[in-house]
Amino acid sequence: MAKEKRRPGVALESTIYAFGLPYPRNVELGWKLARTIAATGAEAKTFAVVDGELRAGLTDHELDRIARGAEGGVVKLAASDLGPAMALGLTGATTVSATMALARGAGLRVFATGGIGGVHRGAEQSYDESQDLTALSRYPVAVVSAGAKAVLDLEKTMERLETLGVPVVGFQTAELPAFYTRYSGIKLALTVNDVQTLARVVHAHWRVHPSVGMLVANPIPEEHALPQQLIDDAIARALADARDVGARGKALTPFLLKRLDEITEGKSVAANIALAENNARLAGELAVALHTLFGDDEGPHLVRAP
Repeated sequence: MAKEKRRPGVALESTIYAFGLPYPRNVELGWKLARTIAATGAEAKTFAVVDGELRAGLTDHELDRIARGAEGGVVKLAASDLGPAMALGLTGATTVSATMALARGAGLRVFATGGIGGVHRGAEQSYDESQDLTALSRYPVAVVSAGAKAVLDLEKTMERLETLGVPVVGFQTAELPAFYTRYSGIKLALTVNDVQTLARVVHAHWRVHPSVGMLVANPIPEEHALPQQLIDDAIARALADARDVGARGKALTPFLLKRLDEITEGKSVAANIALAENNARLAGELAVALHTLFGDDEGPHLVRAP
């Protein structure tokens, strides 16, 4: 009997469900992203830690549990937190850095997220930078995102990526997208306009740098982008509120996203959902194209599927 051919996989983080969107819209998004990726011929794998076990793919019950966030005892896990979470039997949602580490272990080459973490505004005083940046320099995974999260210092984030040797390629854009908006004013050195060319670029990058990731900057669709002034004003208010309450570290980004949802009366969440779906679609198409180039060799599988 012929062996069933395995579809290429696309990694998904779980922090967006636990700390990025309100319940139950976060669960609905999880299902939607899985369907979007499946429509491209690829298969979605949502990563998390469940009772100390590393998971590549979640059951509906587990997704619902993760989506309950902190009120359900779910913690936020960066790459450096994975070992302790396993040892202590924790249940946690994986950030970009943790998901990249697990995706690498599971043999996945492509990862769809909303926006990566990066250098926070005021980092010259706080030194607050996301592990996502070093993860991109450490794990050979192509991360499809709408740039970095808009609440960050985008110019410093790009400078750090350059220092770390992480290439940033714009998909049908010559400018770094700014998450909720299509433009940041930051020009990109490399732009591609079709998925096949993107796959060849990623493939060639790994031939030269087999242990370094790549950031694929995919702008939010025009019809879902927020007005620049609206989001700039909302971010300024959210940052001021964060300073007032002392939000910092791992708590800062979830706090800011929640405040943006409140300030924009749900517009930021709607945009977040739209860009996440757009990134999932491109990631699925890229995974299929890369599968054609790489064949079935997906590396060791260290993460247990349900």
